[in-house]
Amino acid sequence: MKTTRILTGVALLGLTSLFANDGAGLYQSCAACHGINAEKAALGKSQIIKGWDAAKIETALKGYKDGSYGGAMKGVMKGQVARLSDADIKALAEYISKM
Repeated sequence: MKTTRILTGVALLGLTSLFANDGAGLYQSCAACHGINAEKAALGKSQIIKGWDAAKIETALKGYKDGSYGGAMKGVMKGQVARLSDADIKALAEYISKM
């Protein structure tokens, strides 16, 4: 019984990691500042990202991550993207670009 619970837990963790590159899921943490449809200037200071193409978004996110991109929101965004892998950034960029 206990072994079954452990195996179920491990299986669920494995499934979670399979979907970690889901752009929609990743965007949930962005929506608070950028809006549900990427239609807001985050905290009234950023550019509106709705309408950006995937390459522009990916470049911006990678730039925030390595510190080479950004204006007023550079510090906030660096912290937000630090946890994202390159695959996560690509998935997120693709998702946002289709909004």
